[in-house]
Amino acid sequence: MSRRRAFEIAGQSVAPGSRQTVEIPVSTLSDHTPVTLSAHVIHGRADGPTVFVSAGIHGDEVIGVEIVRRLLRTKNLKTLRGTLIVVPIVNTFGFLNHSRYLPDRRDLNRCFPGSPNGSLGSRLAHIFLNEIVARCSLGIDLHSAAINRINLPQVRVSANNRETMRLAKVFGAPVILTSALRDGSLRQEAKRIGVDVLLYEAGEGMRFDEMSVRAGVAGILRVLKDKGLLPRAGIAAPKAAPLLCSDSHWLRAPAGGLLRMFRAEGDVVAEGDLVAAIADPFGQGEIEVHSRYSGIIVGRAMVPIVHEGEALFHIADVKSSEGAEAAVGELATQLEEAALFDEDEII
Repeated sequence: MSRRRAFEIAGQSVAPGSRQTVEIPVSTLSDHTPVTLSAHVIHGRADGPTVFVSAGIHGDEVIGVEIVRRLLRTKNLKTLRGTLIVVPIVNTFGFLNHSRYLPDRRDLNRCFPGSPNGSLGSRLAHIFLNEIVARCSLGIDLHSAAINRINLPQVRVSANNRETMRLAKVFGAPVILTSALRDGSLRQEAKRIGVDVLLYEAGEGMRFDEMSVRAGVAGILRVLKDKGLLPRAGIAAPKAAPLLCSDSHWLRAPAGGLLRMFRAEGDVVAEGDLVAAIADPFGQGEIEVHSRYSGIIVGRAMVPIVHEGEALFHIADVKSSEGAEAAVGELATQLEEAALFDEDEII
């Protein structure tokens, strides 16, 4: 039996059965400090698929970085087949500045496929796409809500892609939300070159949320097991089926003022339900906010000061509100149980 070849990336070789962090040159800061794209490569002894896991495309979405840190500590990876490429922080510039964007105010997730001679965002997108994504058959990209918002753990996939829909169910997040591919996004460009990407959304910008982190680590391990990179033993399947949501809507503030919320992420609401109230600072008037939609709250604002038209609740459609309430209860219990494990244990 012939020995498996080393994995070549950025001029470096990773031997079978080993792991190595590779620094891919990106740019130089104005003070001449070099900036690199750091990728941790785990190259199994046996053949198998090549998969990437990425976080920090938006620099203020730090929960994915924590998910990746815990993933890299799991004992399961010692028996990996194939190759796993993990990039904890894609947008180093934004991460260092606690910003969603690059120094030129560009959103990296609107810069794909990029160009070697374009803007900073375009160059970084080009490097990430060609050095990491193009080498893989599947990717899992980790995100959170923006600063001052929070998302219920959810996986977003294209409605017409059967394989990513199947893998989203394997992942086991509470909600699967179908969403269209956006121009310039990683998902769109990866699909164009034949690479499927699952997008995991959970938690709040610049914050850690323990349940969201646990759900993310567990989901990634399940997908790696399904694709044959990890052995089937020891990685539990989700106890409840995710809710499939085909559409979503934003409920916006009818006026500015001080916001009090009566419902939270994971709650199921019906059209007409009272979900919040907005009052003026003098206590002379209050406006009740009733839901215009029926569904499950998959995201919401976190700051009690709002302007008219500001997004308050992100509500996703569900087929049955009764079934949704039961499923959310089961999934919440599962995530609470997951939080009881030590981070080095299998989830």
